[in-house]
Amino acid sequence: MSAVFAPAPSPALLHGTVPWPLLALRPFSASSVDQASSQAQKRKHRDPYALAQARQRKAANLARQEVLKKEREAALGDPVKGVLTPFLESLDNTTPVAPTSTPDATNEPYLNYFLTPSQLQASLDKSFSLTQPLVRTDRGAADPAAEAAAVRLHHARHANAQVAMARIASLANSNNKDRTRVNIQRCIATFGRHSTDAHLAPRPPANVPRSAALPPAPAKTPRAGPDTGSAEVQAAILTAKIRVLARHLDTVGRRDKANKRNLTLLVHRRQKLLRYLRRKERGGDRWRHTVETLGLTDGAWKGEISLP
Repeated sequence: MSAVFAPAPSPALLHGTVPWPLLALRPFSASSVDQASSQAQKRKHRDPYALAQARQRKAANLARQEVLKKEREAALGDPVKGVLTPFLESLDNTTPVAPTSTPDATNEPYLNYFLTPSQLQASLDKSFSLTQPLVRTDRGAADPAAEAAAVRLHHARHANAQVAMARIASLANSNNKDRTRVNIQRCIATFGRHSTDAHLAPRPPANVPRSAALPPAPAKTPRAGPDTGSAEVQAAILTAKIRVLARHLDTVGRRDKANKRNLTLLVHRRQKLLRYLRRKERGGDRWRHTVETLGLTDGAWKGEISLP
């Protein structure tokens, strides 16, 4: 077996006597592929026509993104305020809801200090009877003109007392704390299951059939007192508080960072409750009643909520 040896380099190549044109013979381009692409990009970035086209494409893409963003926001709705409904308008104005809007609406005005109109009127009637002027039993010594003047004075004072008590008990002259307390009571009365079970159908049954071998489901414990802890009641209470904070931030509290954080917390807490209620009720009558009465859009429970 013969060994193969590489040819030895020529002395001229070793001593550098070969002319330069003979060494620079290459069948390919003098620049590499990376250098060629970088040079083409540099030429492209120097071209004013190409730069104008790129800027035009970018502006069109940004404008399209803004249009799509507005369309998505309009489809989802306002996650904080939602859509104005008669019930929300009554919460803002502390006035009764129209009787045709909700089944359990009343025409009685709401008063402060845990008063009802019947209690206030009964107290005024009692005070009127207790403060009536005395009539002399001896009619021979009585002065009819003085008695008539005393009766007129008594009626005038009672009328002034009625006006004063109406102003004192009116929610229009109360603070936000008192109005929120009354609105919470209204939310409990409107959305509590002690009152909605009579006109709302129960949730649809699950698709999983119950086995005949299993014992029957135990009966529910009867409710003691009004319903204050169900998801729809808590969502309604949070909605009343959210509207108070949103109105404050829109008017005088534009730089109120603490209440802005509180508003964000309340909105996200309501979002969790609404997701739970939708999952538990399976989109039934109770879910639709809650969403329609409170004016909640899909943005209140769907997706991520980020407040500006």
